Amino acid sequence: MDAKEFWKRLKEEGCLSPGLLDEFIQIYGDRGQKALQALEKRMVRRYLDFVVVVGASHEYVVEEDFCTCQDFMYRGKCCWHLLAARLASVCGGYETCDRWYQDSWTGDR
Repeated sequence: MDAKEFWKRLKEEGCLSPGLLDEFIQIYGDRGQKALQALEKRMVRRYLDFVVVVGASHEYVVEEDFCTCQDFMYRGKCCWHLLAARLASVCGGYETCDRWYQDSWTGDR
C-alpha cells in the first residue's frame, strides 16, 4: 500500500486499526513512530486559527500540507508534525484550545 492509498483507507475506516497501524509504520518509519507518540501524548492542539504540534523544543504550526519545522522547510516533504496533525484530524486526537494561537504567541516559542 502506498501513502495515498493509506490515507484513503484511514478516512474510510475512521481511525487506525491494527492493520493500518502496521502499514503506517511501514510507510513512514521513524517519522510515523514520532507522529503516533505525539498523538498518544496529546501534543497536537487545535486552536481556532491553526493546528499546532508541540515538538521537543518548539511548537510548529501545521496547515494542510505545510509545517513550520526545519525538517519540512529543508526537505519539503512530510515531517512527523504533519503526520501527527493528519492522524489527529481523522482519529480525533486533538487537544482543543478555544482561543486564537496567534493571540497566545509571545515570540518565545
